[in-house]
Amino acid sequence: MKEEHNYRFFLVREDILPEAIKKTIKVKELLKLQKKRTINDAVRSMDLSRSAYYKYKDYVFPFHDVTQGKIVTISLMILDKRGELSQVLSTIANSNGSILTINQGIPLQGIADVSISIETKEMTTPVDDLIKALEKLSGVHKVEIIGQA
Repeated sequence: MKEEHNYRFFLVREDILPEAIKKTIKVKELLKLQKKRTINDAVRSMDLSRSAYYKYKDYVFPFHDVTQGKIVTISLMILDKRGELSQVLSTIANSNGSILTINQGIPLQGIADVSISIETKEMTTPVDDLIKALEKLSGVHKVEIIGQA
């Protein structure tokens, strides 16, 4: 009988992670992109011990790897001005995100609260890059990931 685990996952900003975990993530990226041929070469280039790499490698993942093929819900604060929501939707469409739902509250003091659920299976842009692109739009004041299914 297979033992079932109820693991909890957390979204943590990179700058607070210990160096060993950051380096493990970079080693995994080097190996994935085939910039280093062996684990030995990759850990040596990052000045990381093999034991630290093996300790963490199965437990740390870039956000976009975990969200690929999922439904991600984001919350945005958007300027209540013609065309602002359209720019957001175009940015999502340009990354091949499939919009499942859009909910917009009544604008208060010139700002509208919008939540959008996106299917990420076909996305050509990692979710974290999409968030950065949305944050750069002139009418967007705030973007947050509020859920993932």
